[in-house]
Amino acid sequence: MKRLLSALAAAGVLLVTTASAAPAAPADGGRLPIRPAPATQVWATRALSSQPGQQSQVWLRLDVEEMTPRVITADGPDSITISGKVVNVGDRALEDIELRLERGKPLTSEEDVRKALREPTDAESVQPSFTPVTDRLEQDESKPFRLTVPLRGADPTSLRITEPGIYPILANINGVPDYGGRARLAALSTLLPVLAMPGGQAPTPPANPAKLTVLWPLADRPRVVTASPLVLTDDELAGSLAMGGRLYGLLMAYESALAGPLATGVCLAVDPDLLRTVNAMTQGYEVRGQGAGKGRSAAGLWLDRLRLLAAGRCVIALPDADADVVALSRAELTGMVDLSLAGADVVRAVLGVQPTQGLAWPEDGVVDQQALANLTARGVTSLVVDQSAVAGTPGTEPVRLDAAGKPVTAVRVDGMVSDALHGAATARPVAGVTTPSETRPVSVQNALAALTFRAGFQSTGQNVVLAPPRRWNAPTGEVDTLLRTVKSLVAGGFATPVGMEALLAPPPGRTAALSYPVEAGAREVPPSVTAAVAESWGRLHRLAESMSQPDAASAEPGELIGPLRLTLLRAVSGAWRNDDDGARAALSVGREQIDGLQSQVTVTEPNSPILLGSGDSPIPLSIKNRLDVRITVRIVIEDTPGIVAKELADVELPARGDRLVRVPVEVQRSGRFPVHVRLVTTSGVELGERARLEVSSSAYGTITVVITCLAGAALVLLSARRIYRRVRAARAASAQVPDDARGVKPPERSSTS
Repeated sequence: MKRLLSALAAAGVLLVTTASAAPAAPADGGRLPIRPAPATQVWATRALSSQPGQQSQVWLRLDVEEMTPRVITADGPDSITISGKVVNVGDRALEDIELRLERGKPLTSEEDVRKALREPTDAESVQPSFTPVTDRLEQDESKPFRLTVPLRGADPTSLRITEPGIYPILANINGVPDYGGRARLAALSTLLPVLAMPGGQAPTPPANPAKLTVLWPLADRPRVVTASPLVLTDDELAGSLAMGGRLYGLLMAYESALAGPLATGVCLAVDPDLLRTVNAMTQGYEVRGQGAGKGRSAAGLWLDRLRLLAAGRCVIALPDADADVVALSRAELTGMVDLSLAGADVVRAVLGVQPTQGLAWPEDGVVDQQALANLTARGVTSLVVDQSAVAGTPGTEPVRLDAAGKPVTAVRVDGMVSDALHGAATARPVAGVTTPSETRPVSVQNALAALTFRAGFQSTGQNVVLAPPRRWNAPTGEVDTLLRTVKSLVAGGFATPVGMEALLAPPPGRTAALSYPVEAGAREVPPSVTAAVAESWGRLHRLAESMSQPDAASAEPGELIGPLRLTLLRAVSGAWRNDDDGARAALSVGREQIDGLQSQVTVTEPNSPILLGSGDSPIPLSIKNRLDVRITVRIVIEDTPGIVAKELADVELPARGDRLVRVPVEVQRSGRFPVHVRLVTTSGVELGERARLEVSSSAYGTITVVITCLAGAALVLLSARRIYRRVRAARAASAQVPDDARGVKPPERSSTS
């Protein structure tokens, strides 16, 4: 059992103190004033101060690769063995390195067990002798070790366990750093369940065994860039689906759980987006910036195996893309809530099974009142919730929640067992820290102890719903160890498998109040992301309103809009809780695709100026639609001095076609000037880029014509006046001239007169 992910079975970094800051330990290795790292933190470096004001330093890393046995039983060995290696990670050599296992008093109550899972408890009631590991360890050097200690007896290294119980165990390594004194170099704690003493009487199964239900999640973080053709952000999913990968190991473990009586109590919980992605991978795919992906064959084999195993079994559809329903409800994105709950259709289409209807399992198993109301309004009648989501009602059995007068059955996950698989709360990322969930430390060993306590020591017949983390990253060996222990408890009569349908069938007798933990709110997809998603979602919705399919030659608008809606949904996946950068990267993919969709409808800019011969000549526009659907657009002429756009009806563009449109305008001046044109949908969504047209007008505008006419009329009037005055003056002058001056002869006199 290699590379364990548990307290004493994972690559761990342990808490130490500097030699100068720590007092020299006595010969038996007296403890220093520091707390050991709990078993769930063995993957995390946590340098803590040994005392206020002191700075601790890491000298040594302890990698425990194997621990046997994991649960002490009557037919097991009378000793415990751990093996692995020690690595010098400090800045100096270490000498006289030695190791011992210490134990504390058995934990007798549930509160004691929960406390031990949250933080290291006292494990130093019995402090055996040290066993040498190596004489000297140079800087960056590593050495293997193997330590076997008796469980009981007078041996100096014995743990002196004499009765069954849940025992805190501490791995304590002492040594001498160069230029320093003897000090504790590392400390690691875990819990050891002792169900019975080896060689003794096997315990009698309780009359009322625990009712065990196992929820087995198959989920991954979103990786799709485009759906057709399929392009992924990376090719990690190919490795996860192949032999030795994470999803492959979880699927094989699910198959193992179905073999035997445990099968009736196992329910598969699957992310529809994972199924959609893997199914598309079987047809071939690309990896962004890398070319063809390598997981086509592995995807086909994995999916075929899953179909075979899931046939006729209990299956739960997680929210599509494992969307954060609480964050969506808080942002009032009810349309996206609808989309997240439609994943059952994908499960039915890909796996050929009908998932449990009306059942939802939200991220982290918690919802607030608004999210609960949104879920129940969409047909959800039962929830899988964490124990922390129910207030004032102790126990683990299903309870009833009231949502606006509608009863909702809440199946509670056993927080003590499942939280151990997640890791201690102190080891989980806090708000503002963007650590991918796959790297969270887990502890199968502590979960085994919590499960053994439930089934072997409480014997109250309570419900135990075991649910590993959504994107569980435990090694295959650890997963197998967990399931073997669960099967052993079932075979021994300490637990009885109970199917999910049995938990949902009878109406719960107890009513509980909904509780939304503060720390859950801090882990939500942040409001800055959901606000940006809301803007893009609204823009996409308005864009879809302008699309149509009046003939068979064009595509269905949903074929274009549907994948983009899923892309936006992936931006609010629960996988991005505590990973703001991941959420923003997923959102940027959706925004780029929506921008690309808008850019497919454009105005073609002419190569030469547009000549207008009259004041009411229209401006010819060539509009190109590269979309596979018809779309209705509105032409907007921006304000330009000297030109006024007249009212123009909306224009319907054919799919993959061009249209020449004549835009009526009124030109009020002549000359050459730019005109800017934009295209928008009927609801105002911008399409394409703004086009700049050069317009040359030789026509006179209205004002120019009026002025010209007035000037012409004035000219005519002035000319007529001038002519009139000349005629009049001429007449007056002619009236004043004598007759002789005008050539008239006087009458002749008679000669006789």
